This record gives sequence, C-alpha cells and structure tokens, in this order.
Amino acid sequence: MSAETPLTGVQVVLADLDGVIYRGPDSIPYAVESINAIDRSIRVGYITNNASRTDASVAAHLRELGLNAAADDIVTSPQAATAVLARLVPAGSTILVVGGEGLTDEVEKAGFVVTRSALDSPAAVIQGFAPEVAWVHLAEAAFTLQGEGSSLPWVATNTDWTIPQARGTAPGNGTLVAAVHTAIGRLPIVAGKPEVAIFDEAMTRFGSTSALMLGDRLDTDILGANRAGIRSALVLTGIDTAKQVLAANPLERPQYILEDLRGLHEPYPPIIESTEGNAVLVRSGEAVVKREGAVLTVTASGAAVDLLRAGAAAIWNSGAAIYALDVPAELYS
Repeated sequence: MSAETPLTGVQVVLADLDGVIYRGPDSIPYAVESINAIDRSIRVGYITNNASRTDASVAAHLRELGLNAAADDIVTSPQAATAVLARLVPAGSTILVVGGEGLTDEVEKAGFVVTRSALDSPAAVIQGFAPEVAWVHLAEAAFTLQGEGSSLPWVATNTDWTIPQARGTAPGNGTLVAAVHTAIGRLPIVAGKPEVAIFDEAMTRFGSTSALMLGDRLDTDILGANRAGIRSALVLTGIDTAKQVLAANPLERPQYILEDLRGLHEPYPPIIESTEGNAVLVRSGEAVVKREGAVLTVTASGAAVDLLRAGAAAIWNSGAAIYALDVPAELYS
C-alpha cells in the first residue's frame, strides 16, 4: 500500500464548511481533531459559498467548535462576488443587495452604498443566501434588472441548490436566484464555487500553488477545484453520497474519496488495474471490482470506502456512462 496520504506535498488545505466541518451548529464527527492535526504543519483556510454570515462570525463559530480560526482564514462567496462587482461598476456605486449581513458587510467594506429598493436606481444587483430573504427582496431585484435595467450587472454569490442543515437538506441560494431568473429571463455572473473567482481569491490570499480542496459536493467543491487546477478530496459527510460519486461526470471527479476527515492522515490506497481474461479487475485496498463488458461485480468487499473507490474507478475508466453499465447495489447501498 502507498505510504502517501492525501496531504502529501500539500502547502495549504482549503476546507468547505457546511457538510465538511459542521452540519448546522454542530461539528461533524472527527472533523475538528483532523483539521487541528493538519494545522500544526500545513496552512488551513476555509472556503464557503454560504453568504449569510460574515467572515468574523464564521471564524468565531469555528473557534467555538475547537478550531484555530481567524477572520482572515475564511474566504467567502460574498468576498469573491464583491471583487467581481468592483470590476463591473464604479467605486462608490449604489448596489441593491439581496441577502444578509455576510453580504452587506462585504459590499460596504468595498466602499459601495447598500440599498434594498429598486427606486434608488442601483448600478447593479448582488444576491446571496440568507434565511430572511423573502419575496419582497427577490421582487426588488427583478424590478431593478428588467426594462431599463436589463443591462445592469447581476452578481450571485453562488447557485447551490441545497444547504445541509441539522434537520436535513434545505433549499439554497440557487433556488432564490432561479426565482429572479424566471422573472427577468437572464442569468447572473456567479462568483462562488464552482466558479474560479473564489478559488483565485483563496490562492491569492494564502499565497500557495499546491492546495487540496476538501468538499462534500461534486457540483461545487470538486468541479470548482478541477476548474481551478487544484487537487480535491470528497468527504462523504455532507450532500453527495456513493450514488453521486459513481455517476460523477469527468469534470466532477475528485482525486480522493474519504469516508470522513480522518482519511486525510491515512495512507491512500492506489487504484490497481489488472486483467483476467476479458475482464478488468480494479483494486483499492482489499476491495476488488470486476468489469466484464458492461457488467460490474464485486469479487472482494474490503472496507466500504475502498469498495466505493474501486467501483468508481471501474466505472470512470470504462469509457461508458453509468446508465450503460450493470452496477451492483453493493457499490452504493
């Protein structure tokens, strides 16, 4: 087995928050101790699409959970969105903000004037999630961006469809952006994951070219890291599960699949392929998956996460879409 871990050669770890470090107010099992063990030798930054809180309040929450975090360690989608906005409108412009304190704080720090009304003739709209966002706020955005405002910039912090909460999965900012899109018939510029802007912000701040992104979502964390040329690890403690991993398209495939963050410190087994007649055997640790034509079978189970790694590699390297393959339920149940 390889002695290399997912942290080998890494100078900075970029960790998503919801679904990776915490779910609701509480930490995810093994997350805090695993991150603290990294922080002794590798720079740790946190990169989040959640636009509802300030970087200072996020850092305070992380400290309450037992992590060593300061506001400068937090890269937020409002920060990335404000940087995008600054390239589109003059300094000091009036901006219609749809969102909470996490967004208004960054807009004001950038020197813009915040308004909540289309009647103030804003120069642009910036939109992010907050639990208090309601129809009246979405309507003001729509009023601003239609008619004579149809050419005004509209920047969204992110378009995540869902947010993991302590009670389950809740609608995310993507659902709110979609409501405005439906009303005005155009799409915003997006700054957060999976767009590169937020990764550029992080890499500039932390001054590193060798990073590892930790995420729980293929369509934001992993896709964004791949677009930014950053290695990534999917941790199975949040939104995406084995089913989504097996069906991941090439742009959303991580370099590492972890059951939880303890896997960062453990040797990561290499994927070994061999042939047996007309079949291909794919091994990860003690788990072996055989691919013969379009049929996959499990020939050795091993640990659940190793079985998923082997199954994912067997599917990803087949050259076929998952719906064209016969995939045993053992791989995703």
